[in-house]
Amino acid sequence: MDMNLIQSDPDMMMGKPVIAGTRITVELILEKLAAGETVDEILEAHPRLTRESILADLKYAARSINNP
Repeated sequence: MDMNLIQSDPDMMMGKPVIAGTRITVELILEKLAAGETVDEILEAHPRLTRESILADLKYAARSINNP
């Protein structure tokens, strides 16, 4: 899994981490999953995402919690 799928740029989305090549934040994906949306529903709503990018999102969040 490529962690380069998650990027942060202070000039985009207030510096929040996003899926590379999109303006879709890690936060948004986590909120959707927490609200009960399935990976398939998220992929349907955001066609530029891939399963790999959603998994990278989750891995990024886990690492952030482990390394505050």
